[in-house]
Amino acid sequence: MSVQSPIAAVLWPSSGKPAAALWRAAILAVAGVVLLALSAKVNLPLPFVPMTLQTLVVLMVGAAYGWRLGTATLVLYLIVGACGLPVFAGPAGGLKPLFGATAGFLFGFVVAAFITGWLAERGWDRSVGWLFIAMAIGHFVILAMGWAWLAFGVGLGIGKALIVGVTPFLVGALLKNAIGALLIPLAYGAAGRRNN
Repeated sequence: MSVQSPIAAVLWPSSGKPAAALWRAAILAVAGVVLLALSAKVNLPLPFVPMTLQTLVVLMVGAAYGWRLGTATLVLYLIVGACGLPVFAGPAGGLKPLFGATAGFLFGFVVAAFITGWLAERGWDRSVGWLFIAMAIGHFVILAMGWAWLAFGVGLGIGKALIVGVTPFLVGALLKNAIGALLIPLAYGAAGRRNN
């Protein structure tokens, strides 16, 4: 399976000069952190729990940036939050979210961006169906890590952690998968038309 450039590299190719490549990566990472922080503030009311757009942006950053820059962006996001800036949902910042009930989800973001980015670099981001599956895997990882932390780290138990930390978010995850799976291939289509 050959490695392909993610959409960020197609829309903004690296010049090949190390300093320029570093600046490009830094700008994209900061833009990703800003988008993640903004997405954490958007609350869409669901019947049982408010939903943010955060996991959509996590998976889109992974797919758009590829696994290296996507993972680095999510690590930077956690570092910025740990330093006290209110970038997490709530709004919250500091170390408490990284050790409290949301810790499993937050660290799941990093793993999900890695997986989605890795799959995107293998062409899964070129088709709506494959990207939907890649993002579904990413959502599964986020929810599974969140569930495991709630069940065993926080001590809610397996059943209660499932009811509180997974079930309310399943419909939202499917909707966000559909949105993300449409947007990235559309961006490739627009980039292709622009280059023709």
